[in-house]
Amino acid sequence: MAATSAADLQPVAAVVSRLQALLQQAEQQIPENAASRPLPTSELLGGVNALHEDISDKYDQTYKWAAVETAAREIFYSSLVDLDIEDSTAVTVWHLFDILSLCGDQGICAPDLVCLLVEELLDSQTTIKCRIVFDYLESRRERLAQKDFQKKSLVFLRSCNELLRRLSRAEDAIFCGRVFFFLFLTFPLGDRSSVNLRGEFHTENTTKFEVSGASQESMANQTSVDADASDTKLETPKSTTPQPTGKPGSKAVPIKAPPKKATEEPVLSNSELYPIFWRLQQDFSDPTRLFAANNLKVFKDGLAKTIAKFSKTDVVQTKAATDSSRGQKRKLGQDSLDGAATQNQEVVGNYNPKYLTSRDLFDLELSDLAFQRHILVQALILIDFLLSLTEKAKQKLPSLDDKKKDVVFSFMLAEKDAEWAVATRTTINTLLQTTLEGKLFARMVETVLARDKNWIRWKIEGCPSIVRQSVSMEMELEAREGARKATVPRRVPARPNGAMDLSFLVEGTGGGLELLEDPSRYTAPAINELVDGLKNDELDLEMAMDDEEKTGLENAMANKRWRILREARATRLEVLDKVVPGNSLDDVFQPQPDAEMQDAAATDDRQSREDRDVPEVVVNNAENEANADEKMPDGTALHDDPIKA
Repeated sequence: MAATSAADLQPVAAVVSRLQALLQQAEQQIPENAASRPLPTSELLGGVNALHEDISDKYDQTYKWAAVETAAREIFYSSLVDLDIEDSTAVTVWHLFDILSLCGDQGICAPDLVCLLVEELLDSQTTIKCRIVFDYLESRRERLAQKDFQKKSLVFLRSCNELLRRLSRAEDAIFCGRVFFFLFLTFPLGDRSSVNLRGEFHTENTTKFEVSGASQESMANQTSVDADASDTKLETPKSTTPQPTGKPGSKAVPIKAPPKKATEEPVLSNSELYPIFWRLQQDFSDPTRLFAANNLKVFKDGLAKTIAKFSKTDVVQTKAATDSSRGQKRKLGQDSLDGAATQNQEVVGNYNPKYLTSRDLFDLELSDLAFQRHILVQALILIDFLLSLTEKAKQKLPSLDDKKKDVVFSFMLAEKDAEWAVATRTTINTLLQTTLEGKLFARMVETVLARDKNWIRWKIEGCPSIVRQSVSMEMELEAREGARKATVPRRVPARPNGAMDLSFLVEGTGGGLELLEDPSRYTAPAINELVDGLKNDELDLEMAMDDEEKTGLENAMANKRWRILREARATRLEVLDKVVPGNSLDDVFQPQPDAEMQDAAATDDRQSREDRDVPEVVVNNAENEANADEKMPDGTALHDDPIKA
């Protein structure tokens, strides 16, 4: 009995026939160039949803997914036998991938099925033909990553990493960049798939260079001499410069010592610098070697000699920049169009993933601007790493658990070495800015290094999620209501809160100029009114509840006493002699009758005397006798009596 394969099963055969019908329908819509033109999903949606029609409901979802996957692989493998990826016959594969992508989004098959088939297609093609497959991935990147990306991310990462291992970084540099950009754009920013959590360095990246026996011996001798020199302490002779006496009147001027000149690093020849220069690559690839004091000293010496050589070497333009501007006749207005292409050619010409270390090429490499920048940027990266190990930098780190201390080194950089690192970093930045378009390049490098510091801190903190939670419906409605209330046009009230009442300025209602014409505003109060007010204040003072109220009443009483005395000075001067400080003024200033009342009383008195027929002379005599006690200072009477006279 012949064995039955999975493709011979009735559900699989039904799905195969439906997939082939969908492929024929797709070829009629887009007959060619399907690698860069995705299929429209609206016209294929009905046929995709009908793939499970003949499969019985007694089978679960796993069985249905397996049936679709088996049918898809049957069509894919049959097309792969005679497939020429560069020919138009490959349109069937691209359409099949688009249909399976739509099936995964609709839940008809596994979401990562299309990614698995693309991975197998990349494995079956050469590196040159993989570029066409990658064209398909780049054109469908947003559609593939739109839904269920967590189930596809591992397949994407595995297939791209395997492709990068097959590519040559020297010959396929642009294609490698496309792969990296695809990963960067596809994976979210906070994904931990590309994070070096344990902080491992690429120590396998070794640099081999030619070192003769004499060079090795000179390097060893130089290391020992430098170590001995560092251990020897030189005594500074005492200064014999005469000091000023400091006596007054002395015209002696102190003689200042000449300023010390900064010791310049000697510029070595190319043959002498060659082994020292290439030895720096060992420290660049494994910075933890600098935790040893001897290795750090050798690195500092080698970097100083390299910077001194770079600063004294004249740089030349790269070959790509020279060739791109030689012998070209441009039309009017074409400069702006060809500017980007020229810049891209320069970047391609300057790219060197690993420089050659031959002695014969060392002279040319030193005069190459791109080569110098490459080395100086490496030095900046390493110096930033050393500065992150200072005590001040470690104090800024958050408190970490034991599980998150994998990338935090226990080594502490000495203060003297930290000062050297800061000074060297400043020197390198200055050297970068003095080159061709150096300020732009230096600013770009500083921006990249600053972002890298933030990336390292995020990794030290354990890669916390940078995705914010979506806003709840209650918060959104509350925010909308607040925004609506804040934007409602407000009506100005007739009298805003805290505004002053200006009704007293209205004419015709007792305000305005009429209020100013009120005699009470410019007429001084009478003494009687002030005395009554003083009595009221005395009663209120006895009922005062606190010291503040007592103080206010005492001030008001003192004010009224002063006004009473001031008014008495003008109208009742004779009673001022009776005023005793501290005593009450009630007895002194008795209420006086008004002038009208006095006139009325005098009239009544005169009328009564006429009725009694009493001569007026007698009355006057009686008045004079009543005033007899009032004497002048010389003893004479105040009023002369006409009868006695």
